[in-house]
Amino acid sequence: MRAQYDFSKTKGARNPYRSLLKKPITIRLDNGTISYFKGLADELGMPYQHLINLYLRDCAINQKKPALKWIS
Repeated sequence: MRAQYDFSKTKGARNPYRSLLKKPITIRLDNGTISYFKGLADELGMPYQHLINLYLRDCAINQKKPALKWIS
């Protein structure tokens, strides 16, 4: 191996699959939900948006559905 490499002539091509990895969206969450995930993320040492993504991915993989009971 060389001690030093010259990357000045490379074009720096971007990853063509980058857009397929994650997609930015806008979602509206109440303050309590955001506070919960931020606190949990601080305990785990990770960004809260990543934690929310992991939780939602787990729900999608396991096809979890919310059990809602509407009061009339």
